[in-house]
Amino acid sequence: MHSSDSSSLPKILVIAGPTASGKTSLALAIAKRVPGEIISADSRQVYRMLDIGTAKPPPEELTKVPHHFINRLLPNEHFSAGDFSIQAKEIIAEIVKKGALPIVVGGTGLYIQALVDGIFSGPGMIKEIRGELETRAKKEGAEALWRELHRVDPDSAAKIPPTKLRRLIRALEVFYATGKSISKHHAEQHREVLFNPLFVGLQWKREILYERINRRVDDMLANGFLDEVKNLLSTGYDERFKALQTVGYKEAFAYLRSELSHERMIELMKQNTRRYAKRQLTWFRRNKRIQWFEVERSEDIPHIALRIVEMIR
Repeated sequence: MHSSDSSSLPKILVIAGPTASGKTSLALAIAKRVPGEIISADSRQVYRMLDIGTAKPPPEELTKVPHHFINRLLPNEHFSAGDFSIQAKEIIAEIVKKGALPIVVGGTGLYIQALVDGIFSGPGMIKEIRGELETRAKKEGAEALWRELHRVDPDSAAKIPPTKLRRLIRALEVFYATGKSISKHHAEQHREVLFNPLFVGLQWKREILYERINRRVDDMLANGFLDEVKNLLSTGYDERFKALQTVGYKEAFAYLRSELSHERMIELMKQNTRRYAKRQLTWFRRNKRIQWFEVERSEDIPHIALRIVEMIR
């Protein structure tokens, strides 16, 4: 769709970027001025009981500005980018009807992509096929599954390395469920343009972003993060569940099982969060629609919010 057509579509603001970059502060500052409602595109904030470790906005902010996709599910419940896309589109339509601005905020690039650009809408998880493939992966190894994928879907095999087991299994699952390769499904998919999105992000010098990440880990621990993890364990939740296969929680579980010292846990939480931020940046840098705002300190964020409000109007 051409930009002249997209101008008549509902406006949405998308605040994308890595962890600890100030997305929440920026979203709140904009939402209070526009007015707007915040849609969390964060694959972990959707879960209850994961508060400190996912840096959810504080309760008082959640009451000041309407938020969506925060504290919706229990940690054992399944939620995908496809689920997010379907539900977020309905919520955006309601927000637009009220005359407010939908503000999509998050670091889960796949959720944002699914919402704005569409996502493969093939079959959902087929337990029998998925289970069989997972069993085979354990017995035969990922390399054997990759060779099989190369035979039935060479295009996908060229894009998915043997190290990405989850993606290999999904590609084979789709082929065995539909008789058609996942790459063909992607090629045939019609992508409907529903929004006129403005993408923005906050750009820090890498060393400052990493300092912010280190400080966030220290603050999480000072604010009772380990108690949050103990509470999860006492309720029967641990890293068997996808929601908890997450930076911060994984290291804390290992520490509480005496597999790591306290010092090493902190060191790994910081290191792995920095690596996660680097992967997020790599993902978002590919999106040439994002307008990056240079930021040197937190006090710059309200001024950037004003500039973005002007752009929206």
